[in-house]
Amino acid sequence: VRSGFVEGRHYGHAVVVGPDGSVLRSWGDPQAVIFPRSSNKPAQAAAMVRAGLPLIGPHLALSAASHSGEGFHLAAVAEILAGAGLDTSALQTPVDYPLDADERDEWIRTGRAPEPLAMNCSGKHAAMLATCVVNGWSIHDYREPDHPLQRAILAEIENCAGEKVSVVGVDGCGAPVLALSLIGLARSASTCMTAADGSAERMVVDAMRAWPRYVGGTRRDVTRLMVGVPGLLAKDGAEGVYLVGLDDGRAVAIKVLDGADRARIVALAEILLGLGVQAAVLDDLRQTPVLGGGVPVGEVRSVIAE
Repeated sequence: VRSGFVEGRHYGHAVVVGPDGSVLRSWGDPQAVIFPRSSNKPAQAAAMVRAGLPLIGPHLALSAASHSGEGFHLAAVAEILAGAGLDTSALQTPVDYPLDADERDEWIRTGRAPEPLAMNCSGKHAAMLATCVVNGWSIHDYREPDHPLQRAILAEIENCAGEKVSVVGVDGCGAPVLALSLIGLARSASTCMTAADGSAERMVVDAMRAWPRYVGGTRRDVTRLMVGVPGLLAKDGAEGVYLVGLDDGRAVAIKVLDGADRARIVALAEILLGLGVQAAVLDDLRQTPVLGGGVPVGEVRSVIAE
């Protein structure tokens, strides 16, 4: 809404599942099949832990991250690789600038060219390489769908989601992206949240919740959510996807049909408030200001509750 005029509309699907995976509420088509993009990363990381990935703490959180490219992110990626006897030349992420605008501007200001290290999935790729080294698997082809690593990830995602992957594509980072229904994606978060202490899934969940700055970054809403709502797990994905798990085992998955990032956090905050989650951060995120002349003249808001 700009100056009282409805300037644009975003449409999408959303679903809330319970700890047992049952659908509690839904909007649009909860059975729509989507590419979860980076919202699959908690389950991907759990597969790597199950396969022997020896990471803990912030390094494990980074393995499930879409990081902002801040200095502490890049240093931790290098540490994961060094622990496996590798360096950044082993990464097969595409060259990129940091995701965070401030970090990107500083990178360009200093004349630094795009690098695989800066790409937001480099933590996941470093963990993939470390998993390959632990198992004696080849590293030159670790992104290929028929590689033992990617087969293990597919099996874990299917187990967590309680359904078969229907489409295998190529994600922005070059690794496979595995399609699920929106219900299946939400169930994957619920499965991870309710897994037993010490399990691969809970190790990943606990690391992400304990080190939220490594999951996103200093200025990211995914990090603000986890800091502002104790016990909450959040993972954003490209093209308007968001996944949240609550500490009681409920989970929410959202897909904005036009891929707009600005719509997903507003809708997600409104849904969480409707579920009885109370936190100041949700009041802040339920509307995004629309600017005119540098000052607020409207907002992006959800009509879910209307």
